[in-house]
Amino acid sequence: MANSRFYGTGRRKKSIARVYLVPGTGNISINKRSIDEYLGLETLKVIVRQPLTATETTDKFDVLVNVHGGGYTGQAGAIRHGIARALLQADPEYRPILKKAGYLTRDPRMKERKKYGLKAARRAPQFSKR
Repeated sequence: MANSRFYGTGRRKKSIARVYLVPGTGNISINKRSIDEYLGLETLKVIVRQPLTATETTDKFDVLVNVHGGGYTGQAGAIRHGIARALLQADPEYRPILKKAGYLTRDPRMKERKKYGLKAARRAPQFSKR
């Protein structure tokens, strides 16, 4: 490994994650806090670790993340996307594994815009006969 720092940008909904992979022992820090401190739900921690477990590199890299925008679920998805892209930079051999699992695909689902005459994207005003 000539370049010891690998970078990947992950996005989901309104969240953007800048992910750096550094050779290490498997520590994940998000916005200078540990993953356990930053993400409360266990399911979100599992989502973040998915690309590392798929490629069996959990204890080979330390993950440094800067993430902003959106909520915790969107941020977890963005981090997963960023880790997958950074792993691809680290070793192109991981591509078939990550692609098959769907970690390289950017999730296109976004919040639907509010329409006029409605209270939300699809929520109509309450109906009343009189």
